[in-house]
Amino acid sequence: MLTGSATTDAPSPPRSILALDGGGVRGIVSIAFLERIETLLGERAGRPVRLAEAFDLIGGTSTGAIIGTALALGYPVREIGAFYRDLVPKVFVRSRFRLKLIQTIFDADALESEIAAVVGDRRLDSPDLRTSLAIVMKRLDTGSPWLVTNNPAAKYWADPPDGSYVGNRHYRLADLVRASTAAPYYFAPHEVPVAENTAPGLFVDGGMTPYNNPVLALLQLATVPAYGFGWPTGAERLRIVSVGTGLHRLRLGPAAARRMPAAMLAVEALRGMSADGSDVATTMMELLGHSDTSWPLNSESGDLGGFRLPAAPLFSFARYNVRLDSDWLHRELGIRSTDAEIAELAELDNAAGVQRLYEIGVAAAEKFVRPEHVALPEPRPAA
Repeated sequence: MLTGSATTDAPSPPRSILALDGGGVRGIVSIAFLERIETLLGERAGRPVRLAEAFDLIGGTSTGAIIGTALALGYPVREIGAFYRDLVPKVFVRSRFRLKLIQTIFDADALESEIAAVVGDRRLDSPDLRTSLAIVMKRLDTGSPWLVTNNPAAKYWADPPDGSYVGNRHYRLADLVRASTAAPYYFAPHEVPVAENTAPGLFVDGGMTPYNNPVLALLQLATVPAYGFGWPTGAERLRIVSVGTGLHRLRLGPAAARRMPAAMLAVEALRGMSADGSDVATTMMELLGHSDTSWPLNSESGDLGGFRLPAAPLFSFARYNVRLDSDWLHRELGIRSTDAEIAELAELDNAAGVQRLYEIGVAAAEKFVRPEHVALPEPRPAA
């Protein structure tokens, strides 16, 4: 595990970050991109490579927290993909006995069981974590986003002398991942013990923060000295790869909105806000970094036409994603689909769409993830 900055005047090695979006069942799109990245790195190294070797910090939100934790534990991507396909139909099962808009629509027991099958009873200080890990969640009882890492130099890593909180090192990985995936409306909030003799903290999905796309949060984590990493910036010194779960613009006409219950309207608005936050994160990364994979941001700005802020580049950056839009899929990937099919694929809980989403992800990864991208890091030597 690589943590703090260098303590000598010698140049530090390039650092690399992998940021994984949240997105429910659409996380299978991320897995398709990660398979391609792992394959290319293995071809470069001339041996099988795990992404925990290649990235100094892996972080994720919600679905990305599940995948990112498994990667940090050294699982190969294909194994994670098999686990993910097995997880989806078990977790996203609706019961006719649950009252919609009154109860969450899924029982979290199956989710907790599947998470435990991967991480076991490991804690955040587990030596099984082969690289630095960050998990994003939202603490409701204090109203604060949490970015929890396994960096021993982090402020809240150890227990304080006054016992006012439990050091982060003691947190169970299963609790952290479950908290990050506790999407309101879908799953109940999750309680995590945070101090002796006090009520536990109440957590929901990290997508309820500005960091459903966690790339800006991980940039902050890696570069601000207070977080314990303090890595230097520069296009050749900091490399960042951000992987999405499929972009879809939520459209809601006035007639549909009038028929929709107020609680459901709030859910739709939150989903739209999460997507907007992802666009803002990608925009800022494009403005501040050097990218060989410039992503079209919107119809007005396009891919920024090569424009960067004067201080740029602070890092090299690659963003990989797909647009769940019939015109884009046909133009970029030659995939034909109807608007009705796209609407179903865009749902965060559509277990039936996993294979189709994976096929879209594979086609996009083959086209967009290229061996020459400078943001693909060199694998570290095997231990």
